[in-house]
Amino acid sequence: MNEQTVQPTVSGGFEPEDLTPEERLARLPIREDLRGQHPYGAPQLDVPIMLNVNENTYGVPEDVQEAITEAVRTAAAGLNRYPDREFTELREALAEYLGHGLAPEQLWAANGSNEVLQQLLQAFGGPGRSALGFPPTYSMYPLLAAGTGTAYLKGVRDEGYELTAESAARQVRELAPNLVFLCSPNNPTGTALGLDVVEAVYEAGEASQAIVIVDEAYAEFAQLGTQSALSLLPGRSRLVVSRTMSKAFALAGARLGYLAAAPEVIDALRLVRLPYHLSAVTQATALAALRHRASLMSEVEEIKHQRDRIVKELDRLGLTPATSDSNFVFFTGLRDPQRVWRGLLESGILVRDVGIPGSLRVTAGTEAETSAFLARLEELLVEDPAQLG
Repeated sequence: MNEQTVQPTVSGGFEPEDLTPEERLARLPIREDLRGQHPYGAPQLDVPIMLNVNENTYGVPEDVQEAITEAVRTAAAGLNRYPDREFTELREALAEYLGHGLAPEQLWAANGSNEVLQQLLQAFGGPGRSALGFPPTYSMYPLLAAGTGTAYLKGVRDEGYELTAESAARQVRELAPNLVFLCSPNNPTGTALGLDVVEAVYEAGEASQAIVIVDEAYAEFAQLGTQSALSLLPGRSRLVVSRTMSKAFALAGARLGYLAAAPEVIDALRLVRLPYHLSAVTQATALAALRHRASLMSEVEEIKHQRDRIVKELDRLGLTPATSDSNFVFFTGLRDPQRVWRGLLESGILVRDVGIPGSLRVTAGTEAETSAFLARLEELLVEDPAQLG
């Protein structure tokens, strides 16, 4: 009889050496509600054209780079001291940037919008409480809920992945969640919600006192005339509008997310935030970018141009692109999206397979990146016309 090779464990016992990482994880006393869960992760492949995670591919403009470098240099002289715990200057700058009559005490920031959302779940979710989302939507919502012990409820969308005020409000009344996630523009479909949906959900959440979170990560890329939920904040103490500097501000690597809400919501977040959670370097970087946002906003206009170009060309190719208020385009009409995804990847172009039948999602990149994507996609469809569903 063959004997399995074993090795000592930390506790002094022995376990087989040939266990898979998943089996090793399963042997740990992990929380039961985390068993079988998978971490968030888009493919990070070393290819020339990466259009899969909705980054700003234009990069940080030179004048903004110089401003950030100088700001961080200044901050470095005081890194022996803890940073401003209340990041007062940054909150003032964010309030000025957003407008809508917001005061600094209505602003909060953290290490990326994911930490902002996590803090909201820590404060208003938890064991015995629930959060409602409407798939397909941002895939981090259920993961953040799981990490905080919050039950995640899956609402439903109408045909074409739309969400109407009537449908959303009905589901909120029926499910009575403690938090509601409304992603606008929605990821992965790119479409923005009408303010009537936000208003209806807020009113429907009165009975369960639901915190309504409107995730506007891509708001700067919205079509002309699309309104922000920031305009709905007055008089609505349970409404939160979340934003990020990862997209329009090209600061995905800096990790700065923020939200606007009633001052009492900010006070609630102070109860769960880690001490000095926002570093002096992060604060200095964000402030420098905000002060030089004119350069960044010119890039936003060019990204919107490339996005609209993608929509037009996909339609010409016989595919069905969704109307986009974001820096990416979701499109359907493929018989085998994985085959097309692989064909693009073989040419050094990485887009996102979001797991929706017949669909892919592509970030609007530079003019050259966009041209390369469109040219290769057309070649693939010409080579295999049966791909068009």
